[in-house]
Amino acid sequence: MAVTAQMVKELREATGAGMMDCKKALMETDGDMDKAVDYLREQGIMKQQKKAGRIAAEGLVRLGFGEGNKQAAVIEVNSETDFVAKNPEFVEFVEVLADKALNENAGSVEDFMALSYDAGTVAEALTEKVAKIGENLNIRRFEKCGTPGVVYTGYIHGGGRIGVIVGIETEATAEEIETVGKDVAMQVASMRPQFLDETQVDPSWLESEKEIAKQQLLNEGKKEELLDKIIPGKIKALLKEVCLVDQKFVKNGDITVGQYVEEESKKLGKAMKIVEMIRYEVGEGIEKKEEDFAAEVAAQQAAAQK
Repeated sequence: MAVTAQMVKELREATGAGMMDCKKALMETDGDMDKAVDYLREQGIMKQQKKAGRIAAEGLVRLGFGEGNKQAAVIEVNSETDFVAKNPEFVEFVEVLADKALNENAGSVEDFMALSYDAGTVAEALTEKVAKIGENLNIRRFEKCGTPGVVYTGYIHGGGRIGVIVGIETEATAEEIETVGKDVAMQVASMRPQFLDETQVDPSWLESEKEIAKQQLLNEGKKEELLDKIIPGKIKALLKEVCLVDQKFVKNGDITVGQYVEEESKKLGKAMKIVEMIRYEVGEGIEKKEEDFAAEVAAQQAAAQK
């Protein structure tokens, strides 16, 4: 029996399992919906869906670099606990995925999940890891870089809690820019710049900051007619904090990051310009559930007495 998209949709809605898992289940059971549900349960996929409801905010960031560092990739894979993030099998899995992100061309996480992995797909491999490790795991995001004329370097901090890729436009080799690249990547890791330079500042962010500055000045009692003279100075100072090339260099506070790269470029005799940066931090933006053990026990006792 031919498996249709509608059948896959119905099984997915009924079980909460992934699209690829549902399609495989229907193919294995010749389109029988009830048997397909049993198949998912037998494979541990239904159990995995329950785990998927738990928050995965720990995990690892890993980097990958191609030949000559002309290409680079970064990926974040989440787990529920830091303990699992240190599990050798989990670490190896993330490293394989980083290599796949580098060498394959996937436009989205959904596309990435459909990529081949051993005899199946990445999605199926993830399901197997969840069943084996016993925690919800999530391939959250990845990026691949490969701009012509750009050499990439990177830095991993805290064993994989933060990963940074920096792209430098240059004719120099990866070996020649290795120290500069790592220094800049460490700057990105520690100082969290939001933008590369002023040309890349998000206009909506800038307008929001101007409005915040305006309200702060009004709250301080400044006259409204003076704000147009004061706000530009405050915004200029702020931009020096959030733009990478204008930040004070952490290894030498007397110069900016841009000045540091320019000095090293002159020493090397080859131009260097920072043109790309990516910073991933494990769990950033994920709302972590605060566990209240005492409240949980009390709730269980109250339920038992009913």
